[in-house]
Amino acid sequence: MSNVFGHNFRIMTFGESHGPALGVVIDGLPAGLKVPLSALQKDLNRRRPGQSLYTSPRREPDQAEILSGLTAEGRTNGAPLAILIRNENAQSQDYDRLSRKFRPGHADWTYFRKYGLPPQPGGGRSSGRETVARVAAGAVARLLLSPLGLSATAYTVAVGGVRAAAVDPDFAEHDPLRFADRDLAGLARQEVETALRAGDSVGSVVEVVVTGVPAGWGEPVFDKLEARLGGAFLSIGAVRAVEFGEGIALAARRGSEANDPLGPDGPLTNRHGGIQGGISTGLPVVARLYIRPTPSISLEQRSVTLSGQPTTITTHGRHDPCLAPRLAPVAEAMALISLADFHLEQSRHYIAINQSVETD
Repeated sequence: MSNVFGHNFRIMTFGESHGPALGVVIDGLPAGLKVPLSALQKDLNRRRPGQSLYTSPRREPDQAEILSGLTAEGRTNGAPLAILIRNENAQSQDYDRLSRKFRPGHADWTYFRKYGLPPQPGGGRSSGRETVARVAAGAVARLLLSPLGLSATAYTVAVGGVRAAAVDPDFAEHDPLRFADRDLAGLARQEVETALRAGDSVGSVVEVVVTGVPAGWGEPVFDKLEARLGGAFLSIGAVRAVEFGEGIALAARRGSEANDPLGPDGPLTNRHGGIQGGISTGLPVVARLYIRPTPSISLEQRSVTLSGQPTTITTHGRHDPCLAPRLAPVAEAMALISLADFHLEQSRHYIAINQSVETD
């Protein structure tokens, strides 16, 4: 089972939805980075469940504990940084009656085919709860990248059939769905409430914008910046598609409509979403993540038992009726982790070039 992501800024997450704790080990951090717990907690709080009608009612404080990798002054010492987040409100008994049935839309059946494991409480390792560790790592990546002027913001631009016509990230940060259009936010809430009353869930779209990425990050062939970011976003369980810039719309246009004209400092428009040829252009990196409806619903669905016998299943418990508001901080985290990896790679690349020049 692969649990490691990155080359230079490397993370390994661990833990299960209903185990004692989850966490992350970060390797590759330079020594001397100040890591205040308050910075980690700020991002963890943005993802925390139980904050509104529109998220899972599971109550978790999600308090970060740093186990290793810091000096007494709270700075990285060059060793792996280990962060722990304890589970305090798991209710595994909710899953007792589902232990021999597969939940449609979940990873229960594919995990069984690969590992021989029966359905685990809350999905075990496949649960969205795993992403709490990613957000902790993303907060550290944010601390590393902020001095460069780099920042990442994610917000909801669609909930079911309601699509934002205008984007206000500041409004989105205070909206319970993180919906970016203040004029349509009420309709977005109605969309979720209607699904909830029907025992159903609703899909959504989250937009991620990263500003301050210098031109020149990324590799031109197999390690393109959008390939690494796309892989990072698609590693989030509920994300089913990713586009950069005006990617999907560009498929219906002509080249004359799709190309970004160039000026002395680079592209003058950003239809490309900040990446060309696999390398950043210096304009904002813009991606949209298409998120499936939460598969845990209380409507009766067809399924099979562990022995392959036809059955029906209804899922009860604590689940998000719409994943976007809590997935947005995870999307930011995966963008920041990926870009921290490229930042360290780029730094070493320049060091190697400078050393070569000095030798010559």
